[in-house]
Amino acid sequence: MLVGRYRIEGSLGHGGMGKVWRAHDEVLHRVVAVKELTAARYAGESERAVLLARTQKEARAAARINHSAVVTVHDVFEHDERPWIVMELVDGRSLADAVRDDRRVAPREAARIGMWVLRALRAAHTAGVLHRDVKPANVLLARDGRVLLTDFGIAAIEGDSTITRTGELVGSIDYLAPERVRGDAPGPACDLWALGATLYAAVEGESPFRRTSPLSTMQAVVEEEPRDPVYAGPLGPVITALLRKDPRQRPSVDEAEQMLAEVSEGRAPQSAQAYVPTRRVAPDELTAVRPADTAPAPVPARRRRLRSVLALAVAAALVGAAAAFGVLKYLDQREPGGSGTGQTVGSTPKGWQRVHDKAGFSILVPPGWQRQTEGSQIDYTPDDGVHLLRIAIDKDPDFENAYLHVQDMEEQGMGRIRTYEQIKLRSNFFRDRPGAVWEFRWTETKGVTRGERRAIDQLYVAQDGTEYAIYMSGPAKDWAKTREKFDHVLRSWQPKAS
Repeated sequence: MLVGRYRIEGSLGHGGMGKVWRAHDEVLHRVVAVKELTAARYAGESERAVLLARTQKEARAAARINHSAVVTVHDVFEHDERPWIVMELVDGRSLADAVRDDRRVAPREAARIGMWVLRALRAAHTAGVLHRDVKPANVLLARDGRVLLTDFGIAAIEGDSTITRTGELVGSIDYLAPERVRGDAPGPACDLWALGATLYAAVEGESPFRRTSPLSTMQAVVEEEPRDPVYAGPLGPVITALLRKDPRQRPSVDEAEQMLAEVSEGRAPQSAQAYVPTRRVAPDELTAVRPADTAPAPVPARRRRLRSVLALAVAAALVGAAAAFGVLKYLDQREPGGSGTGQTVGSTPKGWQRVHDKAGFSILVPPGWQRQTEGSQIDYTPDDGVHLLRIAIDKDPDFENAYLHVQDMEEQGMGRIRTYEQIKLRSNFFRDRPGAVWEFRWTETKGVTRGERRAIDQLYVAQDGTEYAIYMSGPAKDWAKTREKFDHVLRSWQPKAS
């Protein structure tokens, strides 16, 4: 029971910022959704205050908008040193879930969804609110056919003093408009760009600009055109119009809604063609094949300069980013099963014992490490988390693969912490299954874990679709010993205890 009113009934899902629970309002006798910002568990006092402010801001932003396509926010409170927000419960799934489950959405249905999102955005913009985080995960598809826009947690409210830090880049990177990446002031056209990227992801089954790293994704947003959509049909020109690099060349909300209405009715919108750019093909571009021994053409000076500017912009954004998004559920590691420090593979260090955890897995743990639980996560620690082994098991992962999950966690979580520094992040294989490894360092500002820390995580998806995350963190000063322990844990890992 939360604050004597909301009785938790079960989990609805989770993301980079926290978890969403199904709950019963004991006062008004209705079922609601309660969002828990679990990131606050790992934030210092000042960062926790920022999270609370953003939660309150989400409620204020939603309260300004009176529209059936915007999820209603009922309540905001602080419990157990973290913010919670109570919202309308939507019986259905997100657009991101639909794409994950069905691979893609039909163009006419995507156009219908886009129309409702546009109507929600029109109502928001009229009320002086910019959403700033339109993406498939924030578009909810109710079973009764309704489409609702949710998560105004980073919205910009006209007349409200912003709680975004100087230099902070908020929102999902591959859905950020180019002008926002360049640091320009956001306007309504930014939300239209994000809608265009969302519709592209819906019909094509993949984000148009996501690349292998945040920097390369930003470069793609600013200087590259998305691959021509294959499955968009008549929706293609509308997506192209919404994804024009220059915000002045994008259609208005009314124009975009008319185009989407035509697509939803099975017609090709003629007005969209006016927004599709054309270009003259230079003679040298018609050369069929360049000889194999010819050196690659040098990168144009403008592009080199842009990359340098982008690198500086990204560095500035990360240095100035809020340290409030430290979600340590999934974190780092170097290659699993790699060489240790003089130990032979398969050897059991002195004093270590095999634990057959009731969650179903089995591992070796050092002497004195005791089991604790943190929500759905299972921890082993000898010193209240100063040195920590964490196991997370997700039988219904939200991401197509482990690498995309880790990438999202970095973009939405640790990557926004001012002291965060990536050491390694790449896809790999663990136990012959596709996975991802992430290693990094940061500085903790509060509690028993205060000081410079290192962490490493191995994620992988088992054959039955279950995602496992094996994570270890500890103080930087004795990281070499902690890292060696992690290697032993990985070698001993058995997903099903025997």
